[in-house]
Amino acid sequence: MKKSETGRRGEEIALAWLSARGLQLLDRNWRGGHKELDLVMESSDRVHVVEVKTMTPPLQIQPYEKVDARKQALLMAAASRYIVEKHVRKEVQFDVVSVVLGEEGPLVEYIPEAFIPIWKRN
Repeated sequence: MKKSETGRRGEEIALAWLSARGLQLLDRNWRGGHKELDLVMESSDRVHVVEVKTMTPPLQIQPYEKVDARKQALLMAAASRYIVEKHVRKEVQFDVVSVVLGEEGPLVEYIPEAFIPIWKRN
């Protein structure tokens, strides 16, 4: 499976998993310039910016470990633009969904509030 196909499959699995738990899709693969948000979901009280990382075995690291400080900075920049353009009024949190596409089926790990954005750290 190509990397783009793996990523697309992981996003589909993550979207179904989150939707089954009551989150509503606002945007998928939203682009603001060169930055992209995989999934933007909404719960009753907040907007969830969801980064989806998908890998296939054998694994050296877990998919969520790829959301490093550089990636977090890109997500925060894209989310800032999204918030302004879409006039978001709810609290925003950053989540990660880690998907491993194994032979026995996908393994999904959801990490809510995976990191705290810079604007909330003070």
